[in-house]
Amino acid sequence: MAMNSLKDIYIDQMQDLYSANKQAIDVTKKLTEAATHSGLKDALKAGVEGIERGQEKLEAMIKAHDADPNGEHCKGMEGLVKEANAHALNAEFGDDDVRDAMIITQYQRMVHYAIAGYGCLHAFAKRLGLDTEVVKLNEMLDNTYDGDRTMTDLAIGGINKAAAA
Repeated sequence: MAMNSLKDIYIDQMQDLYSANKQAIDVTKKLTEAATHSGLKDALKAGVEGIERGQEKLEAMIKAHDADPNGEHCKGMEGLVKEANAHALNAEFGDDDVRDAMIITQYQRMVHYAIAGYGCLHAFAKRLGLDTEVVKLNEMLDNTYDGDRTMTDLAIGGINKAAAA
């Protein structure tokens, strides 16, 4: 698709984020299984549920613009997923707390990618006057920020301390 307008970019980036989220769901489920801290497991499960809710909204929004949600493959998230696999899932750890700290690190990198994506989409939707989509994207952005803050709280609240011991 040729990028001839802000709306073209908007649709392209929704498709890209849809792909990113699809990839993030799969690896986040694996991170959940690998986590040992109960609060981290719960936060990751909530993260999967939040990403899935966002996916449903993104899919509907993309289809409302007569586009295919699967029109893009997000190479950025592909790289972040490879990093999560290499550093949190396939690496050897002598301590569960250390693995949990690494899981938070890798998850937050993926979350920050999503924050950037939702933030751009929100700005595009505002400029395009897509008021209903602005509200949905703002909600998805807020939920993503909440997930990031939860991970930071878990890290600061004890997981990093335990990993440092």
